[in-house]
Amino acid sequence: MKLLDLFCCAGGAGEGYQRAGFDITGIDINPQPHNPHKFIQADAFEYLEAHGHEFDAIHASPPCQIHSVMTKGRWKDRLEKHKNLIPPIRELLIALGKPYVIENVEGSKKHLINPTMLCGTMFGLETKFGSQLRRHRLFETSFFVGLTPSCNHKKGSVIGVYGGGQHPGRRYHKSKSGELKTKHGVAGFGVQDRRDAMGIDWMTGKELSQAIPPAYTEFIGKRMMEVCFK
Repeated sequence: MKLLDLFCCAGGAGEGYQRAGFDITGIDINPQPHNPHKFIQADAFEYLEAHGHEFDAIHASPPCQIHSVMTKGRWKDRLEKHKNLIPPIRELLIALGKPYVIENVEGSKKHLINPTMLCGTMFGLETKFGSQLRRHRLFETSFFVGLTPSCNHKKGSVIGVYGGGQHPGRRYHKSKSGELKTKHGVAGFGVQDRRDAMGIDWMTGKELSQAIPPAYTEFIGKRMMEVCFK
């Protein structure tokens, strides 16, 4: 089965769908030299209209800045530069008639139809030192996903994966009291910690901040295979 990964960035979503059994083609307006799948640099809307019929299923992760908590808070002066692309991409996907998924951040909930929420703790995603990944993402699907694992938020350290300025060499260690600290006494995580938590070993810090953990789309992709292609 061939899946079209729109707004693919560095290929986190595509990796999960590949693990679920799909052949992936990624589309993004920007060059993506680290994307491990077949990649075509193009406008997602234009490519979908011209070639969407050639694929068995479509995934779309339109830019999330307009829905992001960070943009609405610290950088709300930038909101006018961003557009809500969820309705127009949905319109094209419905017209195409193929199984589809639209993914976005929690702030997009009112724009998505009956979305499924996934969290890193549902899949045991964490750093090697046990800091949990609580990266909530919403998935609108044209098919029934069904039951999902439960969030398993535990007491302890949590790793955030955002921004592009993480220092590759920055590490943390456990103090005698069990707290996670850098040499400056502040909890911190390097790029490798973020890679470990996301289950992604090929991306830069900036690419990780925009990525979907493959475990999420592997779960969604397997459900799509079961519901739509059997």
